[in-house]
Amino acid sequence: MLLDNHVCIVVGSGSPRGIGYAAARMLASHGAKVVASDIQMTDDLAEAIDASAGGRKAVTGIACDITIMAHCEALVAQALDRFGRVDCLINSAGIVESIPFSAIDDRAFDRMMGVNLKGTFNLCKAVLPVMKTQGRGSIINMSSLAAQRGGGLVGGAHYAASKGGVLSLTKSIAREYGAFGVRANAICPAMIETEMLDGLSGERQKAIIDQIPLRRLGTADEVAGACLFLASDLGGFVTGATIDVNGGNHIH
Repeated sequence: MLLDNHVCIVVGSGSPRGIGYAAARMLASHGAKVVASDIQMTDDLAEAIDASAGGRKAVTGIACDITIMAHCEALVAQALDRFGRVDCLINSAGIVESIPFSAIDDRAFDRMMGVNLKGTFNLCKAVLPVMKTQGRGSIINMSSLAAQRGGGLVGGAHYAASKGGVLSLTKSIAREYGAFGVRANAICPAMIETEMLDGLSGERQKAIIDQIPLRRLGTADEVAGACLFLASDLGGFVTGATIDVNGGNHIH
């Protein structure tokens, strides 16, 4: 198995339709011990992920509010207490809001940045000392096509800006921590069949799909596959990269 004896924290894994849930399931099915986290994570959810990955008792659920640094530190500490190491962190928790630029007030902006950018920063800061001491580790941060093209599909300017910050943060970590054996990469999904598309009408979805070279929506499992590659030794010489999972919707 690709991830035998690997310990992976997957944050944002509380929704059965989400990328984080799919990533936690896929990593567990490839031999990883997975700490599945979400602000509303429950034992039942963790057991469901484990069952869908083969029922190996490989998934532990821990609730975490990523906007609070102390919660992120506690999450990493609990993973260490249980497993003794952390080989991979996947930051897939996030929120989206589709409103015009002029409608973004202070509260909306701060909430978006607090979850998508600060939350990612908090988790990276909590886990990096562990990975540095180990001399190895893989951080995978979920960004978005919106960061690359300035929104335009799902999410307003504050969403695009928060995900753009994730890209810059990821590259900075890759540059600073590469000498310690720590890799950091970002994934930019687009038009993936998750809750984030629920606000789009069928007509709007069809219009977007018609512009995608592969002529379909992507699946959460297809994004999880990119996570598996980056988490495993297959991606051992990949760091500071932005991996597009968008069906060719943005070729650059």
